[in-house]
Amino acid sequence: MDAKKPYYDLNAFLRERFGCRVQKISVDAGLSCPNRDGTLSTGGCIYCNTRGSGTGAHRRGMGITEQIEKGKAFLSKRYKARKFLAYFQSYSNTYAPVETLERLYTEALGAPDVVGLSIGTRPDCVDEPKLSLLERLARDRLIWIEYGLQSARDETLARINRGHDFRCFEQAVAATRERGIHICAHVILGLPGETRDHMLRTADALAALKIDGVKLHLLYVVKGAPLETLYRDGDYRPLEQPEYADLVRDFLVRLPPGTVIQRLTGDPHREELVAPLWALDKQGTMKMIHERLLARSSP
Repeated sequence: MDAKKPYYDLNAFLRERFGCRVQKISVDAGLSCPNRDGTLSTGGCIYCNTRGSGTGAHRRGMGITEQIEKGKAFLSKRYKARKFLAYFQSYSNTYAPVETLERLYTEALGAPDVVGLSIGTRPDCVDEPKLSLLERLARDRLIWIEYGLQSARDETLARINRGHDFRCFEQAVAATRERGIHICAHVILGLPGETRDHMLRTADALAALKIDGVKLHLLYVVKGAPLETLYRDGDYRPLEQPEYADLVRDFLVRLPPGTVIQRLTGDPHREELVAPLWALDKQGTMKMIHERLLARSSP
């Protein structure tokens, strides 16, 4: 554990494995999502950012190798990073034929100093051929698969138009285990209709599954998303900053100590954000969370 952080974070995990600073490079492969292209629905999740939480690099004509080289130049200068993970971030990055995925992943791993992949996707977008591909890659590279769960409560998943239930997540985790692939779960705190107890039950569910890593996100309202209508009609109240910090603390202490905490909040685009405006204060939020965790562990 990093002495400066009261939890086991991804930087510490990577430094232990590789002996140096390792940074993620966000990669946009131009893939889609079954919850946006009409396979499940055309609207996506009610909070969904139309850019898919990505960089938009593919839309600008940048290929995988070009994106990685640009990211390396920036991150090596800013963080003195020597090795890198290619992070397939935008939309669902196992939502393509396995031959396409193999080409994309192989290109990324072929870049100098790229030691592994992080692949963001949905639990309903994996199958045996795709997991077998990742298993082969994991024999000599670090492979993280990041499954978007958001909540372990089926009523919430239906309300946010997620398109799958918690059982689907459990099945994906079971199919991924014992393949040398690290599993990270994405969770959103503050979803409509969720109480504190609901959110902490999600932590308990992940702890029971012994998930390798967790990313926590604050639910914020972006322009044009269905959630914006709920918010403006008074049917959704975003969490307050201290409330969120308390929830993160209580969520983390329910996880096994070895869980790799990859994220504690989100990074909204300033020009898109509707509410809460404190979501732009990432440094202040992180400070609150750390203070609460340290206070809880103090004698």
